Amino acid sequence: MSNDTRQFGDLATQLVMESRRSTQTDSLLKYNDSLVRALIREQRDLEKAAEALEAGMDELQAYHSHRVERLRDLYWAVGGALPHILNNQDIRSKLSPHEVDYLRQYNSFVMEFRSEFSHELDITASITNPPKDLNVLVHVVKNCGVIQTELGSIDFQKGQRFMVRRADIEHLIVQGYLEEVS
Repeated sequence: MSNDTRQFGDLATQLVMESRRSTQTDSLLKYNDSLVRALIREQRDLEKAAEALEAGMDELQAYHSHRVERLRDLYWAVGGALPHILNNQDIRSKLSPHEVDYLRQYNSFVMEFRSEFSHELDITASITNPPKDLNVLVHVVKNCGVIQTELGSIDFQKGQRFMVRRADIEHLIVQGYLEEVS
């Protein structure tokens, strides 16, 4: 059998076959030093390959962990507004289909968690500048269309001002559609 077609484990199989022949002939065959050494070399090569594989897997995991962390940072930077991320072609073109699925699933979990506290707290709101009031006066900087709030629908058109519940529109402030009027 040539080395090109030999598979890992073939050398060990040869040693086992030799042991069987020894048993069948009821004799002690000569110690096969060259085969034992070749098997030990093969095992060392396999250990090196396994170590390289493990190192590669660690690097792959580090790469994906970094990307997931960046995706979460991006998600929270826009106040949890997933459509804002997914509709931005510059961002979308950099994402794999699996990352898009991850963001959708992450958003689903956040929204499910958020719904448990929606009356008391908006978990997607910025914590660096805590709100002073529950309601806020905002100026519409960019058209953002009809937004469903707790008190009903509001059509946010550029140039208009509204007094609204902060938790309902915080994400629009973060995204730059609305501006808080002092």
